[in-house]
Amino acid sequence: MLNLVHLKVLAAVARHGSVTEAARDLHYSQPSVSHHLSRLEAATGVKLVQRIGRGIRLTPEGQLLAHRAAEILGRVDAATNELAAQVGLRAGRVRLAANASALSTIVPRAAASLAQAHPGLQLSLFDQHPVEALRMLRHGEIDVALVFQHADAPFEEEGFRLVHLGDDPIHLISGRPDDSVANHRHSTWIGGCDRCQDELNAVCRLAGFTPRIASFSDDMVVVQALVAAGMGVTTLPGLALQAHRRPDIHATELTGFHRRIHAATYGDPPDPPAVAAVLAALAEAATPTTTVATMEPETRRA
Repeated sequence: MLNLVHLKVLAAVARHGSVTEAARDLHYSQPSVSHHLSRLEAATGVKLVQRIGRGIRLTPEGQLLAHRAAEILGRVDAATNELAAQVGLRAGRVRLAANASALSTIVPRAAASLAQAHPGLQLSLFDQHPVEALRMLRHGEIDVALVFQHADAPFEEEGFRLVHLGDDPIHLISGRPDDSVANHRHSTWIGGCDRCQDELNAVCRLAGFTPRIASFSDDMVVVQALVAAGMGVTTLPGLALQAHRRPDIHATELTGFHRRIHAATYGDPPDPPAVAAVLAALAEAATPTTTVATMEPETRRA
């Protein structure tokens, strides 16, 4: 029969790839970790680890169970927090993951509101790309994921519940005002990560060309500095410009291109009181994301 201690040990071994490191992480002795692994193998009737030289590796069955173990342990942790939060929101912790632009804008406003309304609620934050944030949410490592979705892309992940917080417009970032993507057919472009590249390609494809990308960065500060130095042009969402805006670059909003911002949770409703409070605070804090009124005047073009 499976128990949580055995699963916790297996998950730690999978995470560290070492009995020694797993023992150090769990504050167990190495023989104790080996004992728990042996008991787990006896309970499941399958070989979960293999000796490789002076180390070990998980068998395919071990990898499968370790993946599920991480999810189960995350859910147990979440349930513990939910029970604590149930007591009038006087205690409890909500773990939230979002990317840098959301963590710099929506989340601080929500956190300030929560601190005033529910001072006993602890909000723990993680800087993660939406893909990684959803993985953490599925595994029970976080309770809420603040994610973006391109306007024309269907959300294909199953099991998640989404709250639409608003739309975040996309801007052309260049060194001159009243600019357009079509003016940069032969320009050098600055790209982001592979998972964000589709957005830039789609913008340029509509203008009839493929961008020539010479530099890559996901950092909104770095990207704007490169544009200001004349090293290329790029696109950025409005939240990134709310978080950081250089005075020597120009932003032109691109009509028809935006990201949909969602707060995602996982599992059956209803949400625990603490999570529901965080979702309400995010919805209130995200209201300004549909505008760029907090920034310098800018041009809007198709």
